[in-house]
Amino acid sequence: MRRRLATVGCVTQRERAEALLIDLDGVVRVFDPAVAAAIERRYGLAEGAIGASALAWPRLRPAIAGEITHERWLELVAMDLAEAAGGLAKAQAAVAEWAAYRGEVAPEVLAFVRAMRASGVPVGLATNATNELDADLDKLGLADEFDVVINSSVVGIHKPTREYFAAACAALRRPPDRCLFVDDTDRHVRGARVAGLSAYRWNGAADLPYLRAALGR
Repeated sequence: MRRRLATVGCVTQRERAEALLIDLDGVVRVFDPAVAAAIERRYGLAEGAIGASALAWPRLRPAIAGEITHERWLELVAMDLAEAAGGLAKAQAAVAEWAAYRGEVAPEVLAFVRAMRASGVPVGLATNATNELDADLDKLGLADEFDVVINSSVVGIHKPTREYFAAACAALRRPPDRCLFVDDTDRHVRGARVAGLSAYRWNGAADLPYLRAALGR
């Protein structure tokens, strides 16, 4: 059979994908920015300050690589914000409130995941996360919604490395060219393509019909 290479939208498809890898934050789970903004106002912090500190790569990377715990990551965020918050205790309280909000599940994406699994497509959750991920999935009611979970802090490597995607495909027992990866971060999508996967940059629920078609469903 002649090998097919086609580019449609944002997906480069070598062979029809037969398994799905999907990101958590920004795709399956969404956060209301108003929640964080309200916490920051209460503690005298600039809007976006907690997220900016928490997601700063030198601080985040050790947490998602499994080198430090979720708790230690939050401690470092609070220490970084202590001066702006008017003291470490206030910063710790603000960060604790921020961390307690675990977001909401996007119902249309969950319905898509369920439909794919019901149709025989294995689905893996492919996420950069801390050791708190299992607890988060329990709280969100997602613990049993995926065939496999590839948590960067567990495997010790993170997106968008080639090694991460190799581990994710191995967990689904599919070669990279038979896996479709969906993520809302351009850098991760580009990394997946370099690793040999078909990859799609998530823009919202309007993308779902195309993804169903890409999976032959």
